[in-house]
Amino acid sequence: MPESSKIFTYVVEGLSYTVTVYEENGDFFADIAVDEGAMDVNAVYFGDDDFSGSSESLGGPLNMNGARLDGEKVQWDEATELSRPGLGPEGETKETYLQAGDTMTVALDIEDLDEIDVFGIRATSTTTGAGSIKAVSSDPEEPEEPEDPVYGKVFFGEVFSETGEPLGGTYILDEEPDPNPYSVPALPEGTEPTFESYLSYYLSDEMGGNLAAVEGVVFYGPGEDGSQGELFRIAAPEGGFADADALLAAYDDALSGTEELSGQDLIAALSLDDYALPEPESAEEMDADEFDLA
Repeated sequence: MPESSKIFTYVVEGLSYTVTVYEENGDFFADIAVDEGAMDVNAVYFGDDDFSGSSESLGGPLNMNGARLDGEKVQWDEATELSRPGLGPEGETKETYLQAGDTMTVALDIEDLDEIDVFGIRATSTTTGAGSIKAVSSDPEEPEEPEDPVYGKVFFGEVFSETGEPLGGTYILDEEPDPNPYSVPALPEGTEPTFESYLSYYLSDEMGGNLAAVEGVVFYGPGEDGSQGELFRIAAPEGGFADADALLAAYDDALSGTEELSGQDLIAALSLDDYALPEPESAEEMDADEFDLA
């Protein structure tokens, strides 16, 4: 699927702008928006990330001589003049003079967004110390989405002992062992063992899970010795989980604050104590509370 737009940014003391390159009804455009400061946009340059071959140049005061990206000389595929340097009698009303909040749209002679990986602007009358710029921006790579943590098994617990030990409920494994003498259910072959996968399988017709009866969910993964151990758990609120979305929201809350972590790094950041099911009061504590008149 082709990209719908590319965004280029440029920031120096006294000036910052954003360029959005996009396709609309088969034509391509660049929206140049000034975020801070002002500049007279005299020319735009662009090209792909292959810097071999000859470079386009407008020459004279509109040249981009010496422009570099990460220390490498840029080879431009296209260059378009928009105006001559100097505000002249028009002053700040000049069409190519942009101040903070202004946006100018430029038509681009390309057939695909992949033709633009680097975008350059030659501008004068800028609010920078030098009064002009030969700005070069590259299209930043999309940040990678953090991987969802995976688990060796998950327990949907309906009954727990006074000390929190799982007594009744449903264990689901990430993959079926061979042999499987106790017929413990496992995720369908090829399923990524994320919590969403476990929950979906638990509620499937095949498993027939009853979410209303779940008092807590326990997550397991490999410990330092490689054996499956408890990582953390989520307790059901009073009245139980209303539906799958409510349980997923509780799970997301348990992982909140660890958005930049993934996989085992995320698991290591979770504290078992923080997400443990509350232990029921002992008989002695209940009696003491009932008769404490102080």
